[in-house]
Amino acid sequence: MNRFAALLDRLAYEPGRNNKLRLITQYFRDVPNPDRGYALAALTGALSFKHAKAGLIRDLIAARTDPVLFALSYDYVGDLSETVALMWPKAPSPQNQLQAPSPASGRGEEQSPTLTEVVTTLQTLGKTELPGQLAHWLDQLDETGRWALLKLLTGAMRIGVSARLAKTAAAALGNKDPHDIELIWPGLAPPYLDLFAWLEGRAAQPVNCDPAPFRPVMLAHAIETDDFATLDAADFIAEWKWDGIRVQAVSGRDAHNNVARLYSRTGEDISAGFPDLLPSLRLAGTIDGELLVLREGRVQSFNVLQQRLNRKTVTPKLTKEYPIHLRAYDLLADGENDLRTLPFAERRARLEAFIARLDDPRIDLSPTIPFADWATITAARADPAQAGAGDDADAVEGIMLKRRDAAYLPGRPKGQWWKWKRDPHIIDAVLMYAQRGHGKRSSYYSDYTFGVWTDGESGEQLVPVGKAYFGFTDEELIQIDRFVRRNTTEKFGPVRHVVHEPDQGLVLEVAFEGLQRSARHKSGVAMRFPRISRLRWDKPPREADRLETLERMLKTESGASAS
Repeated sequence: MNRFAALLDRLAYEPGRNNKLRLITQYFRDVPNPDRGYALAALTGALSFKHAKAGLIRDLIAARTDPVLFALSYDYVGDLSETVALMWPKAPSPQNQLQAPSPASGRGEEQSPTLTEVVTTLQTLGKTELPGQLAHWLDQLDETGRWALLKLLTGAMRIGVSARLAKTAAAALGNKDPHDIELIWPGLAPPYLDLFAWLEGRAAQPVNCDPAPFRPVMLAHAIETDDFATLDAADFIAEWKWDGIRVQAVSGRDAHNNVARLYSRTGEDISAGFPDLLPSLRLAGTIDGELLVLREGRVQSFNVLQQRLNRKTVTPKLTKEYPIHLRAYDLLADGENDLRTLPFAERRARLEAFIARLDDPRIDLSPTIPFADWATITAARADPAQAGAGDDADAVEGIMLKRRDAAYLPGRPKGQWWKWKRDPHIIDAVLMYAQRGHGKRSSYYSDYTFGVWTDGESGEQLVPVGKAYFGFTDEELIQIDRFVRRNTTEKFGPVRHVVHEPDQGLVLEVAFEGLQRSARHKSGVAMRFPRISRLRWDKPPREADRLETLERMLKTESGASAS
Protein backbone atom coordinates (compact mmCIF):
# COMPACT_ATOMS: atom_id res chain seq x y z
CA MET A 1 0.00 0.00 0.00
CA ASN A 2 2.89 2.32 0.76
CA ARG A 3 4.29 2.05 -2.79
CA PHE A 4 0.87 2.76 -4.28
CA ALA A 5 0.47 5.73 -1.96
CA ALA A 6 3.89 7.05 -3.00
CA LEU A 7 2.86 6.73 -6.67
CA LEU A 8 -0.35 8.68 -6.16
CA ASP A 9 1.50 11.35 -4.22
CA ARG A 10 4.08 11.80 -7.00
CA LEU A 11 1.38 11.88 -9.68
CA ALA A 12 -0.66 14.48 -7.80
CA TYR A 13 2.26 16.92 -7.85
CA GLU A 14 3.57 16.10 -11.34
CA PRO A 15 2.07 18.40 -14.02
CA GLY A 16 3.79 16.91 -17.08
CA ARG A 17 2.05 14.15 -19.03
CA ASN A 18 5.26 12.42 -20.11
CA ASN A 19 6.56 12.37 -16.55
CA LYS A 20 3.28 10.89 -15.33
CA LEU A 21 3.60 8.17 -17.97
CA ARG A 22 7.16 7.43 -16.88
CA LEU A 23 6.18 7.22 -13.21
CA ILE A 24 3.27 4.84 -13.85
CA THR A 25 5.23 2.62 -16.24
CA GLN A 26 8.11 2.38 -13.77
CA TYR A 27 5.64 1.39 -11.05
CA PHE A 28 4.26 -1.40 -13.27
CA ARG A 29 7.83 -2.52 -13.95
CA ASP A 30 8.93 -2.58 -10.30
CA VAL A 31 5.80 -3.81 -8.49
CA PRO A 32 4.81 -7.49 -8.81
CA ASN A 33 1.42 -9.03 -9.48
CA PRO A 34 -1.29 -8.65 -8.34
CA ASP A 35 -0.56 -5.25 -6.73
CA ARG A 36 0.25 -3.58 -10.05
CA GLY A 37 -2.94 -4.94 -11.58
CA TYR A 38 -5.08 -3.48 -8.82
CA ALA A 39 -3.19 -0.20 -9.17
CA LEU A 40 -4.07 -0.14 -12.88
CA ALA A 41 -7.70 -0.86 -11.99
CA ALA A 42 -7.72 2.02 -9.51
CA LEU A 43 -6.21 4.46 -12.01
CA THR A 44 -8.72 3.48 -14.71
CA GLY A 45 -11.76 3.63 -12.44
CA ALA A 46 -12.38 -0.11 -12.70
CA LEU A 47 -12.72 -0.67 -8.94
CA SER A 48 -15.85 -0.13 -6.88
CA PHE A 49 -16.72 -1.22 -3.36
CA LYS A 50 -20.36 -1.79 -2.48
CA HIS A 51 -20.30 -0.56 1.10
CA ALA A 52 -17.68 2.16 0.73
CA LYS A 53 -19.53 5.47 1.01
CA ALA A 54 -18.44 9.00 1.81
CA GLY A 55 -20.84 8.95 4.74
CA LEU A 56 -18.86 6.11 6.32
CA ILE A 57 -15.67 8.19 6.20
CA ARG A 58 -17.48 11.15 7.73
CA ASP A 59 -18.79 8.95 10.58
CA LEU A 60 -15.30 7.62 11.33
CA ILE A 61 -13.66 11.04 11.50
CA ALA A 62 -16.57 12.39 13.56
CA ALA A 63 -15.83 9.71 16.18
CA ARG A 64 -12.18 10.77 16.40
CA THR A 65 -12.27 14.57 16.09
CA ASP A 66 -14.38 17.59 16.91
CA PRO A 67 -17.13 17.82 14.25
CA VAL A 68 -16.98 21.62 14.08
CA LEU A 69 -13.22 21.55 13.55
CA PHE A 70 -13.66 18.92 10.83
CA ALA A 71 -16.38 20.95 9.10
CA LEU A 72 -14.19 24.06 9.08
CA SER A 73 -11.16 22.09 7.88
CA TYR A 74 -13.13 20.33 5.14
CA ASP A 75 -14.57 23.65 3.99
CA TYR A 76 -11.05 25.03 3.69
CA VAL A 77 -9.30 21.99 2.17
CA GLY A 78 -12.17 21.04 -0.13
CA ASP A 79 -11.28 17.35 -0.45
CA LEU A 80 -12.72 14.74 1.91
CA SER A 81 -9.88 12.23 1.59
CA GLU A 82 -7.18 14.83 2.12
CA THR A 83 -8.97 16.40 5.09
CA VAL A 84 -9.47 13.08 6.89
CA ALA A 85 -5.92 11.92 6.12
CA LEU A 86 -4.47 15.06 7.68
CA MET A 87 -6.79 15.16 10.70
CA TRP A 88 -6.90 11.46 11.60
CA PRO A 89 -5.48 10.96 15.11
CA LYS A 90 -3.91 7.78 16.34
CA ALA A 91 -5.85 5.82 18.92
CA PRO A 92 -4.66 6.92 22.38
CA SER A 93 -3.69 3.41 23.40
CA PRO A 94 -3.69 -0.15 22.00
CA GLN A 95 -6.64 -0.98 24.26
CA ASN A 96 -8.74 1.68 22.58
CA GLN A 97 -7.87 0.77 19.00
CA LEU A 98 -10.70 -0.66 16.94
CA GLN A 99 -10.06 -4.32 16.31
CA ALA A 100 -10.38 -5.65 12.82
CA PRO A 101 -9.89 -8.90 10.94
CA SER A 102 -6.26 -9.92 10.70
CA PRO A 103 -4.59 -9.40 7.32
CA ALA A 104 -4.52 -12.47 5.13
CA SER A 105 -0.73 -12.58 5.26
CA GLY A 106 -0.68 -12.92 9.03
CA ARG A 107 1.78 -10.06 9.40
CA GLY A 108 1.93 -7.97 12.54
CA GLU A 109 -0.16 -4.83 13.04
CA GLU A 110 2.91 -2.63 12.81
CA GLN A 111 3.14 -3.28 9.06
CA SER A 112 0.85 -1.63 6.55
CA PRO A 113 -1.32 -3.81 4.31
CA THR A 114 -0.53 -4.43 0.67
CA LEU A 115 -2.73 -2.94 -2.03
CA THR A 116 -3.99 -6.44 -2.85
CA GLU A 117 -4.99 -7.06 0.77
CA VAL A 118 -6.89 -3.78 0.87
CA VAL A 119 -8.77 -4.40 -2.38
CA THR A 120 -9.67 -8.04 -1.70
CA THR A 121 -10.76 -7.23 1.86
CA LEU A 122 -12.96 -4.35 0.71
CA GLN A 123 -14.57 -6.61 -1.91
CA THR A 124 -15.46 -9.33 0.61
CA LEU A 125 -16.03 -7.53 3.91
CA GLY A 126 -19.56 -7.07 5.21
CA LYS A 127 -21.15 -3.69 5.84
CA THR A 128 -20.97 -3.99 9.63
CA GLU A 129 -17.30 -5.06 9.62
CA LEU A 130 -16.06 -2.37 7.28
CA PRO A 131 -15.91 0.59 9.72
CA GLY A 132 -13.65 -1.30 12.13
CA GLN A 133 -11.35 -2.51 9.38
CA LEU A 134 -11.07 0.92 7.80
CA ALA A 135 -10.28 2.57 11.14
CA HIS A 136 -7.66 -0.12 11.76
CA TRP A 137 -5.95 0.65 8.44
CA LEU A 138 -6.10 4.39 9.06
CA ASP A 139 -4.32 3.80 12.38
CA GLN A 140 -1.61 1.77 10.64
CA LEU A 141 -0.86 4.15 7.78
CA ASP A 142 0.87 7.51 7.66
CA GLU A 143 -0.74 10.65 6.21
CA THR A 144 0.08 9.79 2.59
CA GLY A 145 -1.06 6.21 3.05
CA ARG A 146 -4.34 7.32 4.63
CA TRP A 147 -4.94 9.73 1.77
CA ALA A 148 -4.27 7.02 -0.83
CA LEU A 149 -6.50 4.53 1.00
CA LEU A 150 -9.41 6.95 1.07
CA LYS A 151 -8.89 7.91 -2.58
CA LEU A 152 -9.00 4.21 -3.45
CA LEU A 153 -12.12 3.73 -1.35
CA THR A 154 -14.09 6.60 -2.87
CA GLY A 155 -12.79 6.20 -6.43
CA ALA A 156 -12.23 9.96 -6.71
CA MET A 157 -8.51 10.06 -7.55
CA ARG A 158 -8.27 13.61 -8.97
CA ILE A 159 -4.53 13.31 -9.61
CA GLY A 160 -4.52 14.32 -13.28
CA VAL A 161 -4.45 10.77 -14.63
CA SER A 162 -7.11 9.62 -17.08
CA ALA A 163 -7.97 6.00 -17.79
CA ARG A 164 -6.43 6.44 -21.23
CA LEU A 165 -3.16 7.69 -19.73
CA ALA A 166 -2.96 4.71 -17.36
CA LYS A 167 -3.54 2.26 -20.21
CA THR A 168 -0.90 4.06 -22.30
CA ALA A 169 1.57 3.62 -19.43
CA ALA A 170 0.76 -0.08 -19.29
CA ALA A 171 1.27 -0.36 -23.05
CA ALA A 172 4.70 1.25 -22.71
CA LEU A 173 5.71 -1.62 -20.43
CA GLY A 174 5.65 -3.96 -23.41
CA ASN A 175 6.19 -1.43 -26.22
CA LYS A 176 2.63 -2.02 -27.38
CA ASP A 177 0.21 0.31 -29.12
CA PRO A 178 -2.26 1.75 -26.54
CA HIS A 179 -5.00 1.19 -29.10
CA ASP A 180 -4.37 -2.58 -28.86
CA ILE A 181 -5.09 -2.44 -25.13
CA GLU A 182 -8.28 -0.46 -25.70
CA LEU A 183 -9.51 -3.14 -28.12
CA ILE A 184 -9.18 -5.95 -25.58
CA TRP A 185 -9.92 -3.94 -22.43
CA PRO A 186 -13.67 -4.75 -22.16
CA GLY A 187 -12.83 -8.46 -21.78
CA LEU A 188 -10.29 -7.93 -18.99
CA ALA A 189 -10.79 -7.90 -15.24
CA PRO A 190 -8.56 -6.86 -12.30
CA PRO A 191 -5.81 -7.71 -11.47
CA TYR A 192 -5.16 -8.16 -15.22
CA LEU A 193 -2.69 -11.05 -14.90
CA ASP A 194 -3.23 -12.09 -18.52
CA LEU A 195 -2.71 -8.50 -19.69
CA PHE A 196 0.65 -8.12 -17.94
CA ALA A 197 1.71 -11.59 -19.13
CA TRP A 198 1.12 -10.44 -22.70
CA LEU A 199 2.84 -7.09 -22.16
CA GLU A 200 5.92 -8.87 -20.80
CA GLY A 201 5.99 -11.41 -23.62
CA ARG A 202 5.02 -14.38 -21.44
CA ALA A 203 1.69 -15.13 -23.13
CA ALA A 204 -0.40 -14.41 -26.21
CA GLN A 205 -2.68 -11.38 -26.47
CA PRO A 206 -5.87 -11.87 -24.40
CA VAL A 207 -9.09 -12.53 -26.31
CA ASN A 208 -12.47 -11.12 -25.33
CA CYS A 209 -14.90 -14.06 -25.24
CA ASP A 210 -17.98 -12.04 -24.20
CA PRO A 211 -20.67 -12.51 -26.91
CA ALA A 212 -21.91 -8.92 -26.41
CA PRO A 213 -18.98 -6.83 -25.19
CA PHE A 214 -18.80 -3.08 -24.71
CA ARG A 215 -16.28 -1.29 -26.89
CA PRO A 216 -14.77 2.01 -25.69
CA VAL A 217 -16.48 4.89 -27.48
CA MET A 218 -14.97 7.49 -29.77
CA LEU A 219 -15.62 11.12 -28.87
CA ALA A 220 -15.40 14.42 -30.70
CA HIS A 221 -13.73 17.76 -30.11
CA ALA A 222 -15.73 20.97 -30.16
CA ILE A 223 -14.93 22.85 -33.34
CA GLU A 224 -14.02 26.52 -33.30
CA THR A 225 -14.44 29.04 -36.09
CA ASP A 226 -10.69 29.17 -36.69
CA ASP A 227 -10.54 25.39 -37.22
CA PHE A 228 -12.42 25.55 -40.52
CA ALA A 229 -9.52 27.35 -42.19
CA THR A 230 -7.32 24.28 -41.70
CA LEU A 231 -9.91 21.71 -42.78
CA ASP A 232 -11.04 20.59 -46.23
CA ALA A 233 -14.79 20.04 -46.53
CA ALA A 234 -14.21 17.20 -49.00
CA ASP A 235 -12.53 15.14 -46.28
CA PHE A 236 -15.61 15.03 -44.06
CA ILE A 237 -19.05 13.48 -43.77
CA ALA A 238 -21.64 15.49 -41.85
CA GLU A 239 -24.58 14.18 -39.83
CA TRP A 240 -27.00 15.53 -37.25
CA LYS A 241 -26.12 15.47 -33.55
CA TRP A 242 -29.30 14.36 -31.83
CA ASP A 243 -30.26 15.51 -28.35
CA GLY A 244 -30.63 12.14 -26.64
CA ILE A 245 -28.18 9.90 -24.86
CA ARG A 246 -25.29 8.18 -26.58
CA VAL A 247 -25.50 4.40 -26.35
CA GLN A 248 -23.95 1.26 -27.73
CA ALA A 249 -26.34 -1.51 -28.76
CA VAL A 250 -24.67 -4.93 -28.91
CA SER A 251 -25.98 -8.31 -29.95
CA GLY A 252 -24.21 -11.66 -30.17
CA ARG A 253 -24.66 -15.36 -29.49
CA ASP A 254 -23.34 -17.56 -26.75
CA ALA A 255 -23.50 -21.34 -26.92
CA HIS A 256 -27.29 -21.38 -26.67
CA ASN A 257 -29.01 -18.02 -27.09
CA ASN A 258 -28.90 -14.55 -28.56
CA VAL A 259 -27.41 -12.04 -26.09
CA ALA A 260 -28.47 -8.39 -26.43
CA ARG A 261 -27.23 -5.51 -24.29
CA LEU A 262 -27.46 -1.75 -24.21
CA TYR A 263 -24.53 0.21 -22.81
CA SER A 264 -24.09 3.84 -21.85
CA ARG A 265 -21.15 5.78 -23.28
CA THR A 266 -19.15 4.91 -20.15
CA GLY A 267 -19.77 1.17 -20.48
CA GLU A 268 -22.55 0.82 -17.91
CA ASP A 269 -25.06 -1.91 -18.78
CA ILE A 270 -28.42 -0.10 -18.97
CA SER A 271 -30.35 -2.92 -20.66
CA ALA A 272 -32.79 -3.30 -17.77
CA GLY A 273 -34.11 0.21 -18.32
CA PHE A 274 -35.07 -0.40 -21.96
CA PRO A 275 -36.54 -3.90 -22.31
CA ASP A 276 -38.70 -2.74 -25.22
CA LEU A 277 -35.63 -2.11 -27.40
CA LEU A 278 -33.70 -5.34 -26.72
CA PRO A 279 -35.86 -7.63 -28.94
CA SER A 280 -34.98 -5.40 -31.90
CA LEU A 281 -31.29 -6.31 -31.55
CA ARG A 282 -31.65 -9.53 -33.53
CA LEU A 283 -28.57 -9.39 -35.76
CA ALA A 284 -25.11 -9.94 -34.28
CA GLY A 285 -23.28 -6.62 -34.31
CA THR A 286 -22.49 -3.44 -32.44
CA ILE A 287 -24.30 -0.18 -33.21
CA ASP A 288 -23.09 3.21 -31.96
CA GLY A 289 -26.10 5.49 -31.80
CA GLU A 290 -28.43 7.81 -29.94
CA LEU A 291 -31.29 6.77 -27.69
CA LEU A 292 -34.41 8.86 -28.34
CA VAL A 293 -38.16 8.86 -27.79
CA LEU A 294 -40.09 8.61 -31.05
CA ARG A 295 -43.82 9.37 -31.15
CA GLU A 296 -45.81 9.13 -34.37
CA GLY A 297 -42.63 9.24 -36.41
CA ARG A 298 -41.28 12.36 -34.69
CA VAL A 299 -38.29 12.64 -32.34
CA GLN A 300 -39.21 14.18 -29.00
CA SER A 301 -37.15 16.57 -26.91
CA PHE A 302 -34.64 15.50 -24.30
CA ASN A 303 -37.12 16.55 -21.62
CA VAL A 304 -39.45 13.79 -22.83
CA LEU A 305 -36.63 11.23 -22.95
CA GLN A 306 -35.84 11.98 -19.30
CA GLN A 307 -39.10 10.26 -18.35
CA ARG A 308 -37.47 6.96 -19.38
CA LEU A 309 -34.13 7.48 -17.67
CA ASN A 310 -33.09 6.01 -14.30
CA ARG A 311 -36.36 4.15 -13.76
CA LYS A 312 -36.26 1.27 -11.28
CA THR A 313 -39.44 -0.20 -12.74
CA VAL A 314 -40.32 -0.05 -16.43
CA THR A 315 -44.06 -0.58 -16.80
CA PRO A 316 -46.01 -1.36 -19.98
CA LYS A 317 -47.66 2.06 -19.62
CA LEU A 318 -44.27 3.76 -19.56
CA THR A 319 -43.01 1.97 -22.66
CA LYS A 320 -46.24 2.83 -24.49
CA GLU A 321 -46.25 6.53 -23.56
CA TYR A 322 -42.51 6.96 -24.11
CA PRO A 323 -41.58 4.58 -26.95
CA ILE A 324 -37.82 4.24 -27.13
CA HIS A 325 -35.91 4.45 -30.40
CA LEU A 326 -32.33 3.97 -31.53
CA ARG A 327 -30.91 6.24 -34.23
CA ALA A 328 -27.71 4.67 -35.56
CA TYR A 329 -24.49 6.61 -36.18
CA ASP A 330 -21.88 3.93 -36.72
CA LEU A 331 -21.28 0.17 -36.96
CA LEU A 332 -18.40 -1.16 -34.87
CA ALA A 333 -18.91 -4.87 -35.48
CA ASP A 334 -20.87 -6.90 -38.02
CA GLY A 335 -21.28 -10.46 -36.79
CA GLU A 336 -17.82 -11.54 -35.64
CA ASN A 337 -16.09 -8.94 -37.82
CA ASP A 338 -14.55 -6.01 -35.93
CA LEU A 339 -14.96 -2.95 -38.17
CA ARG A 340 -13.29 -0.31 -36.00
CA THR A 341 -10.09 -0.18 -38.02
CA LEU A 342 -11.97 0.52 -41.27
CA PRO A 343 -12.44 4.11 -42.54
CA PHE A 344 -15.64 5.78 -41.41
CA ALA A 345 -16.97 6.03 -44.98
CA GLU A 346 -16.73 2.24 -45.30
CA ARG A 347 -18.27 1.65 -41.86
CA ARG A 348 -21.12 3.97 -42.82
CA ALA A 349 -21.82 1.92 -45.95
CA ARG A 350 -21.77 -1.27 -43.85
CA LEU A 351 -24.12 0.40 -41.35
CA GLU A 352 -26.65 1.26 -44.04
CA ALA A 353 -26.69 -2.35 -45.24
CA PHE A 354 -26.92 -3.65 -41.65
CA ILE A 355 -29.92 -1.45 -40.78
CA ALA A 356 -31.62 -2.49 -44.02
CA ARG A 357 -31.15 -6.19 -43.13
CA LEU A 358 -32.38 -5.55 -39.59
CA ASP A 359 -35.55 -3.87 -40.92
CA ASP A 360 -36.88 -2.87 -37.51
CA PRO A 361 -39.10 0.17 -36.84
CA ARG A 362 -37.31 0.92 -33.55
CA ILE A 363 -33.91 1.34 -35.21
CA ASP A 364 -33.08 3.67 -38.09
CA LEU A 365 -30.17 5.57 -39.63
CA SER A 366 -29.09 9.01 -38.62
CA PRO A 367 -29.16 10.80 -41.98
CA THR A 368 -26.08 12.44 -43.42
CA ILE A 369 -26.13 16.08 -44.55
CA PRO A 370 -25.08 16.71 -48.16
CA PHE A 371 -22.64 19.62 -48.47
CA ALA A 372 -19.84 20.85 -50.70
CA ASP A 373 -18.44 23.66 -48.59
CA TRP A 374 -18.44 25.06 -45.07
CA ALA A 375 -21.00 27.72 -45.96
CA THR A 376 -23.57 25.00 -46.66
CA ILE A 377 -22.92 23.35 -43.30
CA THR A 378 -23.13 26.69 -41.53
CA ALA A 379 -26.57 27.24 -43.07
CA ALA A 380 -27.67 23.71 -42.11
CA ARG A 381 -26.66 24.27 -38.49
CA ALA A 382 -28.66 27.50 -38.40
CA ASP A 383 -31.79 25.94 -39.92
CA PRO A 384 -31.88 22.12 -39.58
CA ALA A 385 -35.50 21.91 -40.73
CA GLN A 386 -34.65 23.30 -44.16
CA ALA A 387 -31.47 21.22 -44.39
CA GLY A 388 -33.17 17.85 -44.14
CA ALA A 389 -34.03 17.33 -40.48
CA GLY A 390 -37.67 18.24 -41.18
CA ASP A 391 -40.08 17.70 -38.29
CA ASP A 392 -37.22 16.38 -36.13
CA ALA A 393 -35.35 19.69 -36.28
CA ASP A 394 -36.25 20.63 -32.69
CA ALA A 395 -34.39 17.56 -31.44
CA VAL A 396 -31.20 18.46 -33.31
CA GLU A 397 -28.43 19.51 -30.92
CA GLY A 398 -25.97 20.42 -33.66
CA ILE A 399 -23.83 18.84 -36.35
CA MET A 400 -21.13 16.16 -36.32
CA LEU A 401 -18.23 16.30 -38.77
CA LYS A 402 -16.36 13.01 -39.24
CA ARG A 403 -13.34 12.40 -41.42
CA ARG A 404 -14.06 9.92 -44.19
CA ASP A 405 -10.86 8.02 -43.45
CA ALA A 406 -11.20 8.03 -39.64
CA ALA A 407 -10.88 4.71 -37.85
CA TYR A 408 -12.98 4.23 -34.71
CA LEU A 409 -10.47 5.14 -32.02
CA PRO A 410 -11.25 5.04 -28.29
CA GLY A 411 -11.12 8.33 -26.44
CA ARG A 412 -11.05 11.77 -28.06
CA PRO A 413 -8.43 11.75 -30.85
CA LYS A 414 -7.69 15.20 -32.23
CA GLY A 415 -8.81 16.07 -35.73
CA GLN A 416 -10.95 12.98 -36.47
CA TRP A 417 -14.41 13.89 -35.23
CA TRP A 418 -15.73 17.38 -34.58
CA LYS A 419 -18.95 18.50 -32.91
CA TRP A 420 -20.59 21.82 -33.68
CA LYS A 421 -23.50 22.46 -31.35
CA ARG A 422 -26.27 24.91 -32.09
CA ASP A 423 -26.15 28.22 -30.27
CA PRO A 424 -27.46 27.88 -26.71
CA HIS A 425 -30.26 29.81 -25.05
CA ILE A 426 -29.02 32.97 -23.30
CA ILE A 427 -30.50 34.93 -20.41
CA ASP A 428 -29.23 37.58 -18.01
CA ALA A 429 -29.59 36.52 -14.38
CA VAL A 430 -28.55 38.00 -11.04
CA LEU A 431 -26.07 36.33 -8.70
CA MET A 432 -27.86 35.51 -5.43
CA TYR A 433 -25.74 32.95 -3.53
CA ALA A 434 -22.19 31.64 -3.77
CA GLN A 435 -20.48 28.60 -2.32
CA ARG A 436 -16.90 27.47 -2.17
CA GLY A 437 -15.78 24.84 -4.63
CA HIS A 438 -13.76 21.69 -3.98
CA GLY A 439 -10.25 20.56 -4.81
CA LYS A 440 -8.27 23.27 -6.57
CA ARG A 441 -11.21 25.66 -6.15
CA SER A 442 -11.62 25.15 -2.43
CA SER A 443 -10.31 28.65 -1.68
CA TYR A 444 -12.66 30.31 -4.18
CA TYR A 445 -16.38 30.93 -4.27
CA SER A 446 -17.01 29.15 -7.55
CA ASP A 447 -20.52 27.65 -7.27
CA TYR A 448 -23.24 30.18 -8.03
CA THR A 449 -27.00 30.32 -7.64
CA PHE A 450 -28.68 32.92 -9.84
CA GLY A 451 -32.19 34.23 -10.32
CA VAL A 452 -34.51 36.32 -12.48
CA TRP A 453 -37.19 38.85 -11.64
CA THR A 454 -40.86 38.10 -11.10
CA ASP A 455 -43.87 39.67 -9.40
CA GLY A 456 -44.11 38.80 -5.70
CA GLU A 457 -46.45 39.69 -2.87
CA SER A 458 -44.35 42.73 -2.00
CA GLY A 459 -43.51 43.71 -5.56
CA GLU A 460 -40.57 42.82 -7.77
CA GLN A 461 -38.42 39.99 -6.41
CA LEU A 462 -35.73 37.59 -7.55
CA VAL A 463 -36.50 33.89 -7.77
CA PRO A 464 -33.68 31.32 -8.19
CA VAL A 465 -33.71 29.54 -11.55
CA GLY A 466 -30.43 27.63 -11.64
CA LYS A 467 -26.91 26.90 -10.44
CA ALA A 468 -23.64 26.92 -12.36
CA TYR A 469 -20.02 26.27 -11.54
CA PHE A 470 -18.26 26.46 -14.91
CA GLY A 471 -18.08 28.46 -18.11
CA PHE A 472 -15.98 31.30 -16.73
CA THR A 473 -12.24 31.81 -17.14
CA ASP A 474 -9.72 31.69 -14.29
CA GLU A 475 -9.49 35.49 -14.41
CA GLU A 476 -13.29 35.82 -14.23
CA LEU A 477 -13.35 33.40 -11.28
CA ILE A 478 -11.02 35.71 -9.37
CA GLN A 479 -13.23 38.69 -10.21
CA ILE A 480 -16.43 36.96 -9.06
CA ASP A 481 -14.75 35.66 -5.91
CA ARG A 482 -13.61 39.17 -5.04
CA PHE A 483 -17.14 40.50 -5.62
CA VAL A 484 -18.65 37.78 -3.41
CA ARG A 485 -16.29 38.48 -0.51
CA ARG A 486 -16.89 42.24 -0.69
CA ASN A 487 -20.66 42.01 -1.05
CA THR A 488 -21.68 39.23 1.32
CA THR A 489 -24.68 40.17 3.49
CA GLU A 490 -25.24 36.84 5.30
CA LYS A 491 -23.44 33.52 5.81
CA PHE A 492 -25.02 30.05 5.98
CA GLY A 493 -22.15 27.65 6.62
CA PRO A 494 -20.19 27.47 3.35
CA VAL A 495 -22.87 29.48 1.50
CA ARG A 496 -22.79 33.25 1.21
CA HIS A 497 -25.79 35.45 0.56
CA VAL A 498 -24.64 38.05 -1.95
CA VAL A 499 -26.25 41.45 -2.34
CA HIS A 500 -28.84 41.39 -5.12
CA GLU A 501 -30.86 44.57 -5.26
CA PRO A 502 -32.25 46.31 -8.35
CA ASP A 503 -29.33 48.74 -8.39
CA GLN A 504 -26.67 46.66 -6.63
CA GLY A 505 -25.39 43.24 -7.56
CA LEU A 506 -23.74 41.22 -10.32
CA VAL A 507 -25.49 40.20 -13.54
CA LEU A 508 -24.37 36.91 -15.10
CA GLU A 509 -25.04 35.97 -18.71
CA VAL A 510 -26.14 32.34 -18.44
CA ALA A 511 -26.12 29.90 -21.34
CA PHE A 512 -28.15 26.68 -21.25
CA GLU A 513 -29.36 23.98 -23.61
CA GLY A 514 -33.03 23.75 -22.72
CA LEU A 515 -35.78 24.06 -20.12
CA GLN A 516 -38.23 21.77 -18.42
CA ARG A 517 -40.94 21.94 -15.77
CA SER A 518 -39.72 21.19 -12.27
CA ALA A 519 -41.77 20.90 -9.08
CA ARG A 520 -38.55 20.88 -7.05
CA HIS A 521 -37.68 24.46 -8.00
CA LYS A 522 -39.49 27.50 -6.63
CA SER A 523 -39.50 29.06 -10.08
CA GLY A 524 -41.17 25.97 -11.56
CA VAL A 525 -38.50 25.57 -14.25
CA ALA A 526 -35.13 23.84 -14.49
CA MET A 527 -32.31 24.55 -16.91
CA ARG A 528 -30.32 21.94 -18.76
CA PHE A 529 -26.53 22.36 -18.60
CA PRO A 530 -26.42 25.96 -17.34
CA ARG A 531 -23.03 27.72 -17.39
CA ILE A 532 -21.72 31.23 -17.01
CA SER A 533 -20.91 32.59 -20.46
CA ARG A 534 -20.17 36.23 -19.61
CA LEU A 535 -20.01 38.72 -16.74
CA ARG A 536 -22.26 41.72 -17.30
CA TRP A 537 -20.55 44.38 -15.22
CA ASP A 538 -22.16 46.91 -17.55
CA LYS A 539 -25.74 45.93 -16.67
CA PRO A 540 -27.59 46.82 -13.44
CA PRO A 541 -29.54 43.93 -11.85
CA ARG A 542 -32.91 45.60 -12.58
CA GLU A 543 -32.26 45.00 -16.30
CA ALA A 544 -31.84 41.25 -15.89
CA ASP A 545 -34.40 38.90 -17.45
CA ARG A 546 -37.76 37.95 -15.99
CA LEU A 547 -39.32 34.60 -15.24
CA GLU A 548 -41.88 35.30 -17.93
CA THR A 549 -39.05 35.12 -20.50
CA LEU A 550 -38.23 31.57 -19.40
CA GLU A 551 -41.92 30.67 -19.39
CA ARG A 552 -42.18 31.75 -23.03
CA MET A 553 -39.11 29.67 -23.90
CA LEU A 554 -40.63 26.70 -22.12
CA LYS A 555 -43.94 27.05 -23.95
CA THR A 556 -42.10 27.23 -27.25
CA GLU A 557 -40.14 24.03 -26.51
CA SER A 558 -43.19 22.21 -25.14
CA GLY A 559 -45.25 23.21 -28.13
CA ALA A 560 -42.62 22.01 -30.54
CA SER A 561 -42.37 18.65 -28.76
CA ALA A 562 -46.13 18.14 -28.62
CA SER A 563 -46.92 19.10 -32.21
